[in-house]
Amino acid sequence: MIRKRLLPRRSALPYLLLLPALVLELLIHLVPMVVGIVMSFKQLTQFFLRDWTAAPWTGFANYRLAVDFHAPVGRALLHSFWVTCAFTALAVGLSWLLGTTAAIMMQDTFRGRGLLRALFLLPYALPVYAAVITWSFMFQRDTGLINHLLHDQLHLVDEKPFWLLGDNSFAALVTVSVWRSWPFAFLTLTAGLQNIPRELYEAAALDGAGVRQQIRRITLPSLRPVNLVLVLVLFLWTFNDFNTPYILFGRSAPEAADLVSVHIYQSSFVTWNFGAGSAMSVLLLLFLLLVTSGYLLLTSRRRDAP
Repeated sequence: MIRKRLLPRRSALPYLLLLPALVLELLIHLVPMVVGIVMSFKQLTQFFLRDWTAAPWTGFANYRLAVDFHAPVGRALLHSFWVTCAFTALAVGLSWLLGTTAAIMMQDTFRGRGLLRALFLLPYALPVYAAVITWSFMFQRDTGLINHLLHDQLHLVDEKPFWLLGDNSFAALVTVSVWRSWPFAFLTLTAGLQNIPRELYEAAALDGAGVRQQIRRITLPSLRPVNLVLVLVLFLWTFNDFNTPYILFGRSAPEAADLVSVHIYQSSFVTWNFGAGSAMSVLLLLFLLLVTSGYLLLTSRRRDAP
């Protein structure tokens, strides 16, 4: 009888332990998401900040405004979308390449390997604000370290360029993003390399395979499951990145570095059109869900293929 009374309590224990996490997830993510979706169907401006529920219902007017690429608002959003796509492709690709190269180089044991690993992980461990604000000082035209090195020391440029203005702002943004992201790729791939048996490399070396052939035939195929997850996580982090451009450029990013996240912020908190900003946020969410679903479907088919 005692066991029978204890069984329901034991079966309910895992759910009780998960309850705090589920409540926090509901309050922090799901409720604001639903509120944002509702706001996207309203003409919510600064006149209704005290009571946003009193804003007039506009239906899909905000969505039509956002996707009307012949109008200024739609053209600006489309331009921001393409800038974000180019930025994400470069940042993710370079982060993965640097992380893979560093992980392979750190695979063998040598003196000082632990110190190098710690130095490689330093950008990932630093707080975002401290790291990016340091880069913003380095990118200053007259007093920054970048121009001092390129112009004064190496004499690679005739004039000191503006890195936080104009077209060069895109290169500055990609540089900072890669510097912050590649240590995560390095850490993830280093963990994945630990699961590759050393006997495979020894057998390949006995068969006459060189380092390049070992990387091509053993390392990269073995890291494929890790890379599938890593690329998806880097894509989502980079495409949604708001902290880096906001800290680097402020509230108004240059046109060449106008990412979707900053563009939505400007539409919501600068022009005070929260309805249009919410509609853009929902469109961004739908796009990321579509890309993520397609990516997972494609990778699962490749994995199940004989």
